[in-house]
Amino acid sequence: MADVTAVSPLAPDRFPDLPVISGVRFATTAAGVKYQGRTDVMLAELAPGTAIAGTFTRSSTRAAPVLDCEAKIGTVSDAGAAILVNSGNANAFTGKAGVDAVAAITAKVASVCDIPQSRVFTSSTGVIGEPLPHERITGILADLRANLDAGRIADAAKAIMTTDTFAKGAAATVKIGGETVSIAGIAKGSGMIAPDMATMLVYIFTDAVIEQEQLQSMVSAHTNATFNCITVDSDTSTSDTLIMAATGASGVDASDSTKFLGALHDVMLELAHLVVKDGEGATKFVEVAVTGAQSDRDAYVHAMSIANSPLIKTAIAGEDPNWGRVVMAIGKSGAAADRDRLSIRFGDVEVAKDGWRSAAYSEADAAAHMKGQDIVIGVDLGLGGGKATVWTCDLTHGYISINADYRS
Repeated sequence: MADVTAVSPLAPDRFPDLPVISGVRFATTAAGVKYQGRTDVMLAELAPGTAIAGTFTRSSTRAAPVLDCEAKIGTVSDAGAAILVNSGNANAFTGKAGVDAVAAITAKVASVCDIPQSRVFTSSTGVIGEPLPHERITGILADLRANLDAGRIADAAKAIMTTDTFAKGAAATVKIGGETVSIAGIAKGSGMIAPDMATMLVYIFTDAVIEQEQLQSMVSAHTNATFNCITVDSDTSTSDTLIMAATGASGVDASDSTKFLGALHDVMLELAHLVVKDGEGATKFVEVAVTGAQSDRDAYVHAMSIANSPLIKTAIAGEDPNWGRVVMAIGKSGAAADRDRLSIRFGDVEVAKDGWRSAAYSEADAAAHMKGQDIVIGVDLGLGGGKATVWTCDLTHGYISINADYRS
Protein backbone atom coordinates (compact mmCIF):
# COMPACT_ATOMS: atom_id res chain seq x y z
CA MET A 1 0.00 0.00 0.00
CA ALA A 2 1.16 3.54 -0.76
CA ASP A 3 2.93 5.54 1.93
CA VAL A 4 0.30 8.22 2.62
CA THR A 5 2.75 10.29 4.65
CA ALA A 6 5.19 10.69 1.77
CA VAL A 7 5.40 13.81 -0.37
CA SER A 8 3.65 13.35 -3.70
CA PRO A 9 6.00 12.02 -6.41
CA LEU A 10 4.59 14.78 -8.63
CA ALA A 11 5.65 17.56 -6.25
CA PRO A 12 8.09 20.24 -7.43
CA ASP A 13 11.62 20.11 -6.05
CA ARG A 14 10.96 23.00 -3.68
CA PHE A 15 8.61 25.85 -2.88
CA PRO A 16 9.22 28.64 -5.39
CA ASP A 17 10.77 32.00 -4.57
CA LEU A 18 7.74 34.29 -4.53
CA PRO A 19 8.12 38.06 -4.84
CA VAL A 20 7.25 40.24 -1.89
CA ILE A 21 3.98 42.00 -2.66
CA SER A 22 4.01 45.50 -1.23
CA GLY A 23 0.90 46.12 0.82
CA VAL A 24 0.58 42.56 2.17
CA ARG A 25 2.00 41.10 5.38
CA PHE A 26 1.64 37.56 6.71
CA ALA A 27 1.81 35.77 10.04
CA THR A 28 1.18 32.18 11.09
CA THR A 29 0.88 30.26 14.33
CA ALA A 30 -0.09 26.94 15.90
CA ALA A 31 -3.43 27.58 17.61
CA GLY A 32 -4.32 23.93 18.26
CA VAL A 33 -7.51 24.06 16.20
CA LYS A 34 -7.32 20.28 15.73
CA TYR A 35 -3.74 19.13 16.24
CA GLN A 36 -1.18 20.25 18.79
CA GLY A 37 2.12 21.67 17.60
CA ARG A 38 1.00 22.12 13.99
CA THR A 39 0.88 25.52 12.30
CA ASP A 40 -2.80 25.97 11.52
CA VAL A 41 -3.71 29.68 11.35
CA MET A 42 -2.67 32.27 8.79
CA LEU A 43 -3.34 36.01 8.88
CA ALA A 44 -2.79 38.27 5.88
CA GLU A 45 -3.05 42.01 6.49
CA LEU A 46 -3.84 44.14 3.42
CA ALA A 47 -3.08 47.82 2.92
CA PRO A 48 -5.80 50.49 2.92
CA GLY A 49 -7.63 50.71 -0.39
CA THR A 50 -6.89 47.13 -1.45
CA ALA A 51 -9.42 45.83 -4.00
CA ILE A 52 -10.68 42.33 -3.24
CA ALA A 53 -12.42 39.84 -5.53
CA GLY A 54 -13.36 36.21 -5.10
CA THR A 55 -15.07 33.10 -6.38
CA PHE A 56 -16.61 30.41 -4.22
CA THR A 57 -18.08 26.93 -4.21
CA ARG A 58 -21.68 26.66 -5.38
CA SER A 59 -22.28 23.70 -3.08
CA SER A 60 -25.73 23.80 -1.46
CA THR A 61 -24.04 22.93 1.85
CA ARG A 62 -21.32 25.59 1.73
CA ALA A 63 -19.70 26.56 4.99
CA ALA A 64 -20.36 29.61 7.17
CA PRO A 65 -17.07 31.33 6.21
CA VAL A 66 -17.96 30.99 2.52
CA LEU A 67 -21.38 32.56 3.03
CA ASP A 68 -19.81 35.41 5.00
CA CYS A 69 -17.22 36.07 2.29
CA GLU A 70 -19.86 35.97 -0.44
CA ALA A 71 -21.81 38.65 1.39
CA LYS A 72 -18.75 40.92 1.63
CA ILE A 73 -17.16 40.48 -1.81
CA GLY A 74 -17.99 43.36 -4.10
CA THR A 75 -17.82 46.12 -1.55
CA VAL A 76 -15.42 48.97 -2.20
CA SER A 77 -13.58 50.66 0.66
CA ASP A 78 -10.53 52.80 1.33
CA ALA A 79 -9.96 50.92 4.58
CA GLY A 80 -7.46 48.15 5.13
CA ALA A 81 -8.50 44.50 5.00
CA ALA A 82 -7.48 41.09 6.30
CA ILE A 83 -7.75 37.40 5.44
CA LEU A 84 -7.77 34.84 8.26
CA VAL A 85 -7.51 31.12 7.42
CA ASN A 86 -7.52 28.12 9.72
CA SER A 87 -6.89 24.48 8.89
CA GLY A 88 -8.01 21.40 10.79
CA ASN A 89 -11.70 22.31 10.98
CA ALA A 90 -13.95 23.36 8.07
CA ASN A 91 -16.61 25.09 10.19
CA ALA A 92 -19.11 23.52 7.78
CA PHE A 93 -22.48 22.00 8.67
CA THR A 94 -22.21 23.61 12.09
CA GLY A 95 -25.42 25.68 12.06
CA LYS A 96 -25.69 28.78 14.24
CA ALA A 97 -22.47 27.82 16.02
CA GLY A 98 -20.64 28.19 12.71
CA VAL A 99 -22.14 31.61 12.04
CA ASP A 100 -21.28 32.72 15.56
CA ALA A 101 -17.70 31.48 15.16
CA VAL A 102 -17.25 33.51 11.98
CA ALA A 103 -18.71 36.58 13.67
CA ALA A 104 -16.40 36.20 16.67
CA ILE A 105 -13.29 35.74 14.53
CA THR A 106 -14.04 38.59 12.13
CA ALA A 107 -14.89 40.94 15.01
CA LYS A 108 -11.62 40.15 16.78
CA VAL A 109 -9.54 40.51 13.62
CA ALA A 110 -11.24 43.83 12.93
CA SER A 111 -10.44 45.04 16.43
CA VAL A 112 -6.83 43.86 16.43
CA CYS A 113 -6.11 45.19 12.92
CA ASP A 114 -8.19 48.37 13.34
CA ILE A 115 -10.28 47.75 10.22
CA PRO A 116 -14.04 47.40 9.57
CA GLN A 117 -15.46 43.94 10.20
CA SER A 118 -16.86 44.05 6.68
CA ARG A 119 -13.27 43.97 5.41
CA VAL A 120 -12.33 40.74 7.19
CA PHE A 121 -12.52 37.56 5.11
CA THR A 122 -12.16 34.11 6.64
CA SER A 123 -11.75 30.56 5.40
CA SER A 124 -11.75 27.27 7.26
CA THR A 125 -10.66 23.87 5.97
CA GLY A 126 -10.60 20.43 7.51
CA VAL A 127 -13.19 18.14 9.07
CA ILE A 128 -16.87 18.86 8.33
CA GLY A 129 -19.51 18.84 11.05
CA GLU A 130 -17.35 19.62 14.07
CA PRO A 131 -17.85 22.95 15.90
CA LEU A 132 -14.91 25.30 15.35
CA PRO A 133 -13.15 26.10 18.64
CA HIS A 134 -12.90 29.73 17.58
CA GLU A 135 -11.64 30.94 20.95
CA ARG A 136 -8.35 29.19 20.19
CA ILE A 137 -8.06 31.51 17.20
CA THR A 138 -9.30 34.74 18.74
CA GLY A 139 -7.03 34.18 21.71
CA ILE A 140 -3.85 34.35 19.64
CA LEU A 141 -4.75 37.13 17.20
CA ALA A 142 -2.93 39.93 19.02
CA ASP A 143 0.30 37.92 19.01
CA LEU A 144 -0.31 36.93 15.40
CA ARG A 145 -0.61 40.54 14.27
CA ALA A 146 2.54 41.48 16.16
CA ASN A 147 4.48 39.01 14.02
CA LEU A 148 3.26 40.19 10.61
CA ASP A 149 6.00 40.22 7.97
CA ALA A 150 5.86 40.86 4.22
CA GLY A 151 8.26 37.99 3.53
CA ARG A 152 6.31 35.17 5.14
CA ILE A 153 4.09 34.01 2.29
CA ALA A 154 5.79 30.58 2.26
CA ASP A 155 4.82 30.11 5.91
CA ALA A 156 1.26 31.10 5.00
CA ALA A 157 1.16 28.41 2.30
CA LYS A 158 2.13 25.77 4.88
CA ALA A 159 -0.38 26.94 7.49
CA ILE A 160 -3.40 26.35 5.25
CA MET A 161 -2.53 22.71 4.41
CA THR A 162 -4.65 19.74 5.52
CA THR A 163 -3.96 16.44 3.72
CA ASP A 164 -1.63 18.28 1.34
CA THR A 165 1.84 16.77 1.11
CA PHE A 166 3.53 19.99 -0.04
CA ALA A 167 2.93 23.73 0.08
CA LYS A 168 1.84 25.30 -3.19
CA GLY A 169 2.91 28.65 -4.62
CA ALA A 170 3.24 30.39 -7.97
CA ALA A 171 4.22 33.86 -9.13
CA ALA A 172 4.79 36.12 -12.11
CA THR A 173 6.17 39.58 -12.81
CA VAL A 174 5.35 41.75 -15.80
CA LYS A 175 6.47 45.10 -17.14
CA ILE A 176 3.70 47.61 -17.78
CA GLY A 177 4.77 51.01 -19.08
CA GLY A 178 8.31 50.26 -17.99
CA GLU A 179 7.25 49.53 -14.39
CA THR A 180 7.23 46.12 -12.70
CA VAL A 181 4.03 44.56 -11.40
CA SER A 182 4.12 41.36 -9.35
CA ILE A 183 1.64 38.55 -8.69
CA ALA A 184 2.07 35.86 -6.01
CA GLY A 185 -0.38 33.13 -5.08
CA ILE A 186 -0.71 30.21 -2.69
CA ALA A 187 -3.16 27.32 -2.64
CA LYS A 188 -4.15 24.27 -0.66
CA GLY A 189 -5.96 21.26 -1.98
CA SER A 190 -5.45 17.53 -2.25
CA GLY A 191 -8.81 15.76 -1.93
CA MET A 192 -12.48 16.69 -2.29
CA ILE A 193 -11.42 18.46 -5.47
CA ALA A 194 -13.91 19.18 -8.23
CA PRO A 195 -14.32 22.93 -7.98
CA ASP A 196 -17.63 24.45 -8.99
CA MET A 197 -17.10 28.19 -8.62
CA ALA A 198 -14.44 29.22 -8.89
CA THR A 199 -11.33 21.07 -0.31
CA MET A 200 -9.53 24.00 -2.15
CA LEU A 201 -8.39 27.39 -0.95
CA VAL A 202 -6.52 29.91 -3.10
CA TYR A 203 -5.15 33.36 -2.22
CA ILE A 204 -3.58 35.58 -4.86
CA PHE A 205 -1.94 38.94 -4.27
CA THR A 206 -0.75 41.67 -6.63
CA ASP A 207 0.61 45.17 -6.18
CA ALA A 208 -1.17 46.35 -9.35
CA VAL A 209 -3.84 49.05 -9.36
CA ILE A 210 -7.12 47.40 -10.39
CA GLU A 211 -10.63 48.52 -9.51
CA GLN A 212 -12.76 45.94 -7.71
CA GLU A 213 -15.25 45.39 -10.53
CA GLN A 214 -12.50 44.83 -13.08
CA LEU A 215 -10.59 42.58 -10.68
CA GLN A 216 -13.70 40.47 -10.16
CA SER A 217 -14.16 40.14 -13.91
CA MET A 218 -10.57 38.94 -14.31
CA VAL A 219 -10.82 36.42 -11.49
CA SER A 220 -14.14 34.97 -12.65
CA ALA A 221 -13.00 34.57 -16.25
CA HIS A 222 -9.69 32.92 -15.38
CA THR A 223 -11.28 30.64 -12.79
CA ASN A 224 -13.39 28.98 -15.46
CA ALA A 225 -10.29 28.16 -17.51
CA THR A 226 -8.12 27.00 -14.61
CA PHE A 227 -9.57 25.86 -11.29
CA ASN A 228 -12.88 24.81 -12.84
CA CYS A 229 -10.92 22.55 -15.19
CA ILE A 230 -9.36 20.30 -12.56
CA THR A 231 -10.66 17.30 -10.67
CA VAL A 232 -9.14 14.81 -8.25
CA ASP A 233 -12.15 12.82 -7.13
CA SER A 234 -15.29 14.56 -8.52
CA ASP A 235 -16.28 15.80 -5.05
CA THR A 236 -17.06 19.50 -4.67
CA SER A 237 -16.04 20.90 -1.28
CA THR A 238 -18.25 22.86 1.08
CA SER A 239 -15.41 25.35 1.46
CA ASP A 240 -13.84 26.10 -1.94
CA THR A 241 -12.70 29.72 -1.89
CA LEU A 242 -10.52 31.88 -4.12
CA ILE A 243 -9.71 35.40 -2.99
CA MET A 244 -7.57 37.86 -4.92
CA ALA A 245 -6.29 41.13 -3.51
CA ALA A 246 -4.86 44.05 -5.49
CA THR A 247 -3.07 46.43 -3.13
CA GLY A 248 -2.26 49.08 -5.73
CA ALA A 249 1.08 49.69 -4.01
CA SER A 250 3.05 49.68 -7.27
CA GLY A 251 1.00 52.60 -8.58
CA VAL A 252 0.73 50.81 -11.94
CA ASP A 253 -2.74 50.46 -13.47
CA ALA A 254 -3.09 46.94 -14.88
CA SER A 255 -6.82 47.04 -15.57
CA ASP A 256 -6.44 46.89 -19.36
CA SER A 257 -3.10 45.13 -19.60
CA THR A 258 -3.09 41.97 -21.70
CA LYS A 259 0.33 41.15 -20.22
CA PHE A 260 -1.14 41.21 -16.73
CA LEU A 261 -4.10 39.07 -17.79
CA GLY A 262 -1.75 36.50 -19.29
CA ALA A 263 0.43 36.45 -16.21
CA LEU A 264 -2.57 36.05 -13.91
CA HIS A 265 -3.82 33.15 -16.01
CA ASP A 266 -0.42 31.47 -15.78
CA VAL A 267 -0.29 31.84 -11.99
CA MET A 268 -3.81 30.46 -11.57
CA LEU A 269 -3.18 27.55 -13.93
CA GLU A 270 0.07 26.65 -12.17
CA LEU A 271 -1.68 26.63 -8.80
CA ALA A 272 -4.50 24.52 -10.24
CA HIS A 273 -1.99 22.01 -11.63
CA LEU A 274 -0.19 21.84 -8.29
CA VAL A 275 -3.46 20.92 -6.57
CA VAL A 276 -3.91 18.01 -9.00
CA LYS A 277 -0.28 16.95 -8.58
CA ASP A 278 -0.94 16.69 -4.84
CA GLY A 279 -4.13 14.69 -5.37
CA GLU A 280 -4.49 12.24 -2.53
CA GLY A 281 -2.44 9.18 -3.44
CA ALA A 282 -1.62 10.52 -6.91
CA THR A 283 1.29 9.14 -8.94
CA LYS A 284 0.28 10.41 -12.41
CA PHE A 285 -0.64 13.88 -13.73
CA VAL A 286 -3.25 13.50 -16.45
CA GLU A 287 -4.32 15.92 -19.19
CA VAL A 288 -7.58 15.21 -21.00
CA ALA A 289 -7.90 17.20 -24.24
CA VAL A 290 -11.16 17.00 -26.17
CA THR A 291 -11.60 18.52 -29.62
CA GLY A 292 -14.19 18.30 -32.39
CA ALA A 293 -17.22 18.68 -30.13
CA GLN A 294 -20.42 20.48 -31.11
CA SER A 295 -19.58 23.19 -28.55
CA ASP A 296 -16.97 24.06 -25.95
CA ARG A 297 -19.47 23.11 -23.27
CA ASP A 298 -19.97 19.64 -24.77
CA ALA A 299 -16.20 19.23 -24.96
CA TYR A 300 -15.91 20.14 -21.27
CA VAL A 301 -18.64 17.66 -20.29
CA HIS A 302 -16.89 14.86 -22.17
CA ALA A 303 -13.50 15.78 -20.72
CA MET A 304 -14.81 15.78 -17.16
CA SER A 305 -16.59 12.46 -17.73
CA ILE A 306 -13.25 10.95 -18.72
CA ALA A 307 -11.29 12.69 -15.96
CA ASN A 308 -13.73 11.62 -13.22
CA SER A 309 -14.15 7.99 -14.27
CA PRO A 310 -12.84 5.67 -11.52
CA LEU A 311 -12.29 2.97 -14.16
CA ILE A 312 -10.09 5.24 -16.25
CA LYS A 313 -8.23 6.63 -13.23
CA THR A 314 -7.48 3.14 -11.86
CA ALA A 315 -6.36 1.96 -15.30
CA ILE A 316 -3.94 4.88 -15.39
CA ALA A 317 -2.69 3.93 -11.92
CA GLY A 318 -2.10 0.41 -13.23
CA GLU A 319 -0.42 1.77 -16.38
CA ASP A 320 -3.00 -0.03 -18.51
CA PRO A 321 -3.87 1.61 -21.88
CA ASN A 322 -7.49 0.52 -21.64
CA TRP A 323 -8.96 2.87 -24.22
CA GLY A 324 -12.30 1.05 -24.14
CA ARG A 325 -12.95 2.84 -20.86
CA VAL A 326 -12.53 6.19 -22.64
CA VAL A 327 -15.19 5.09 -25.13
CA MET A 328 -17.42 4.24 -22.17
CA ALA A 329 -16.91 7.63 -20.50
CA ILE A 330 -17.77 9.51 -23.68
CA GLY A 331 -20.89 7.46 -24.17
CA LYS A 332 -22.20 8.10 -20.67
CA SER A 333 -21.42 11.84 -20.48
CA GLY A 334 -24.74 13.00 -21.93
CA ALA A 335 -23.07 15.39 -24.41
CA ALA A 336 -23.40 14.85 -28.16
CA ALA A 337 -21.19 12.10 -29.63
CA ASP A 338 -21.15 9.87 -32.70
CA ARG A 339 -19.49 6.51 -32.19
CA ASP A 340 -18.40 6.29 -35.83
CA ARG A 341 -16.58 9.65 -35.83
CA LEU A 342 -14.69 9.15 -32.59
CA SER A 343 -10.88 9.14 -32.46
CA ILE A 344 -8.69 8.58 -29.38
CA ARG A 345 -5.00 8.87 -28.64
CA PHE A 346 -2.74 8.25 -25.64
CA GLY A 347 0.10 10.75 -25.94
CA ASP A 348 1.21 10.54 -29.57
CA VAL A 349 -0.16 7.03 -29.97
CA GLU A 350 -3.36 6.85 -32.04
CA VAL A 351 -5.45 4.06 -30.56
CA ALA A 352 -8.80 4.60 -32.27
CA LYS A 353 -9.92 6.44 -35.40
CA ASP A 354 -13.37 7.06 -36.84
CA GLY A 355 -15.11 4.69 -34.46
CA TRP A 356 -12.69 1.78 -34.78
CA ARG A 357 -9.34 0.64 -33.45
CA SER A 358 -6.62 2.37 -35.45
CA ALA A 359 -4.84 0.24 -38.03
CA ALA A 360 -1.57 1.67 -36.74
CA TYR A 361 -2.35 0.95 -33.08
CA SER A 362 0.50 -0.48 -31.01
CA GLU A 363 -0.35 -1.82 -27.56
CA ALA A 364 3.31 -1.68 -26.61
CA ASP A 365 3.62 1.99 -27.57
CA ALA A 366 0.44 2.91 -25.69
CA ALA A 367 1.62 0.99 -22.62
CA ALA A 368 4.96 2.79 -22.76
CA HIS A 369 3.18 6.15 -22.61
CA MET A 370 1.18 5.01 -19.59
CA LYS A 371 4.38 4.29 -17.66
CA GLY A 372 5.30 7.98 -17.55
CA GLN A 373 4.25 10.47 -14.87
CA ASP A 374 2.60 12.83 -17.35
CA ILE A 375 -0.28 11.20 -19.22
CA VAL A 376 -2.22 12.75 -22.10
CA ILE A 377 -5.56 11.43 -23.29
CA GLY A 378 -6.72 13.04 -26.52
CA VAL A 379 -10.21 12.69 -27.96
CA ASP A 380 -11.60 14.08 -31.21
CA LEU A 381 -15.36 13.78 -31.64
CA GLY A 382 -15.48 14.81 -35.29
CA LEU A 383 -18.61 16.89 -34.82
CA GLY A 384 -17.54 20.54 -34.76
CA GLY A 385 -15.09 23.10 -33.39
CA GLY A 386 -15.72 22.75 -29.66
CA LYS A 387 -12.73 22.04 -27.45
CA ALA A 388 -11.76 21.81 -23.78
CA THR A 389 -8.82 20.64 -21.69
CA VAL A 390 -9.03 19.47 -18.09
CA TRP A 391 -6.53 17.95 -15.69
CA THR A 392 -6.78 15.12 -13.19
CA CYS A 393 -4.69 12.41 -11.54
CA ASP A 394 -4.80 8.66 -11.16
CA LEU A 395 -6.68 6.80 -8.42
CA THR A 396 -4.54 4.59 -6.20
CA HIS A 397 -4.74 2.67 -2.92
CA GLY A 398 -3.25 5.75 -1.29
CA TYR A 399 -6.50 7.68 -1.81
CA ILE A 400 -8.40 5.04 0.14
CA SER A 401 -5.82 4.96 2.93
CA ILE A 402 -5.90 8.74 3.39
CA ASN A 403 -9.66 9.07 3.40
CA ALA A 404 -10.62 5.93 5.30
CA ASP A 405 -9.20 7.34 8.52
CA TYR A 406 -9.30 11.10 7.86
CA ARG A 407 -11.41 11.94 10.94
CA SER A 408 -9.29 9.91 13.34
